[in-house]
Amino acid sequence: MSRLEVGLSHLATVTVTYNPDLAVLERQLSQLPADAVKVFVDNASNVEILSGLRTMLLENPNAILLENADNQGLSAALDRGVRYVLDSAWDCSLVLLLDQDSEPETGSIQCLTRMLATLVSAGLMPGAVGPQLRDADSGSFHGFHQMTNWRWSRAYPSVVESQPIPVASLNGSGTLMPLAVYLHGGGLDHTLFIDHVDTDWSFRLLDKGYSLWGVPEAVFRHRMGERGLRYWLAGWRVWPQRSPQRHRYLFRNTLWLIFRPYVPRVWKTWAVMKLALTVLICAAIDHRRVSQLRAMWQGLREGLRRRGGG
Repeated sequence: MSRLEVGLSHLATVTVTYNPDLAVLERQLSQLPADAVKVFVDNASNVEILSGLRTMLLENPNAILLENADNQGLSAALDRGVRYVLDSAWDCSLVLLLDQDSEPETGSIQCLTRMLATLVSAGLMPGAVGPQLRDADSGSFHGFHQMTNWRWSRAYPSVVESQPIPVASLNGSGTLMPLAVYLHGGGLDHTLFIDHVDTDWSFRLLDKGYSLWGVPEAVFRHRMGERGLRYWLAGWRVWPQRSPQRHRYLFRNTLWLIFRPYVPRVWKTWAVMKLALTVLICAAIDHRRVSQLRAMWQGLREGLRRRGGG
């Protein structure tokens, strides 16, 4: 990675949609740089929403819509979008991955590209940079993941912090990386479908010698799960409330990652504890507790049946 073009004219964005809130998506679109190539990959939204999405993108320059005949999952759809950019005649060297419900705050994308260029110039071999995620419901920050040999934790730097911080993983939405890194990393794991796609990707980049960085002053509003539940634990934090189907993928994919050799042991320990906590919270306060626990059990069985996925 000897040379990195960081002008916004060299940026491609890839957003995956599945029955999106078109008002939120329109706000996202308004924050994407005008000169960027904007690829949207739809995972078989319903007819009415897909029609609205087509109309919205027709009115925006450099916006392309790729339509999947069925829901192929987040990872496969993102990969299709990135491969489209790579195979096209667009002169792009950077790609920004996005969920349909993420809204970059003003100047945040420019901040990410600037920080990535700074890290490259410093010889730190960045695999990717990512923003702070602000929960759209509560306004609280999700924080950045960091780890030591024995501890997996979250850091909550101030938004006025101008220096990037090293992190152990990045949330997929808002991840900015050189396309050369995407190719070297081998792309996203399609078998994971949705949950922990970004976790697996982060650990594979770290295993290849890249570094990952959080950029505190770059902020994206983001919806994690169906809604965010705000709670106090040595500071205000956000617990994402998910559907039973999402919990099935979460539990299955967590087990798959536990069996993968490049995944850090400290994360594996933390992940098991978080699964146990998820069971307790859903059993205690979720009105869908029966379907939630059934989906979690199904995910555990699938995870054990086919260790490591693939």
